[in-house]
Amino acid sequence: MTIDPAILEALSGVSTATITTVLLKKGLRNVWMRGTKPIRAGQPRLIGPAFTLRFVPSREDLATPESWSSPISTRAAIEAMPAGCITVVDAMGVTDAGIFGDILCARMAKKGVAGLVTDGVVRDVAGVLGTGLPVWCQGAAAPASVAGLTFVAWQEPIGCGGVAVFPDDIVMVDDDGAVVIPQKLAADVAAVAAEQERLEAWIMQEIEGGASLPGLYPPNAENKARYEAGAKTQR
Repeated sequence: MTIDPAILEALSGVSTATITTVLLKKGLRNVWMRGTKPIRAGQPRLIGPAFTLRFVPSREDLATPESWSSPISTRAAIEAMPAGCITVVDAMGVTDAGIFGDILCARMAKKGVAGLVTDGVVRDVAGVLGTGLPVWCQGAAAPASVAGLTFVAWQEPIGCGGVAVFPDDIVMVDDDGAVVIPQKLAADVAAVAAEQERLEAWIMQEIEGGASLPGLYPPNAENKARYEAGAKTQR
C-alpha cells in the first residue's frame, strides 16, 4: 500500500497525541499500542502502512532454532516487507524473549523498512541500535524468540499492545508511542488532525501571552471566531 501523498503531508506535523484525540471524537478509544516505547530518544516521527507479524505462545515442537529456516519464519516475513512500511509485531507483551536481533533489524533497514513497533522486546540491543532502524518496544532481553514465542504468520490482523491492527492500516509513531489509524478514516483524520494542530498552536500562543484556560481550551465561540479570523488573514 502507498499512502496518498496528500494524507502524508497533512499528517507530517501532527502528533500521536492529537491523533488519539481526533479518533476519540470519532468513537475510537483503543488506538494507542501499550508498551510501544521508543528504544532511544530522538527517533523521528514516522508514518507508514502497517506490515503485521504474529507470534503465539511457545510450543516446543515448533519453536526451535530449526524453525528459523522454515518457509513460515521471521526471515521469510522480512523478505516480504516493502520499503516504507512500519512493521508491527504482536508479541503478546512477552518481555523475556527478543523477537528480533541486530541481524534481522539490519536486513530490515537495508530493505528500507521505516520502523519496527512491538509490544515485546528485542535482543542484541547495542547491535539493533547500531543498525539505525527506529524501534518502539518494551526494552531488551537476551533470549531468542523461540525461548518464549512461536512465529505463525505475517500480513494478518493482529493485536499489538491491546490494539487491533490490520495490514495496511496507517501507523504513526513518535515519542509518545504508536497509534493506528484505520484505512477508511485516514483522509478525514488527516484533515481534522492538521486543523487541530493549527488550533492548538494558536492556543499555545495565547497561553504564552498570559491568557487563562476557561473559554480558550477548548475555545468558546468568541475565541473560535478570533482564531478563524486570524487564520483567514494568514491565508
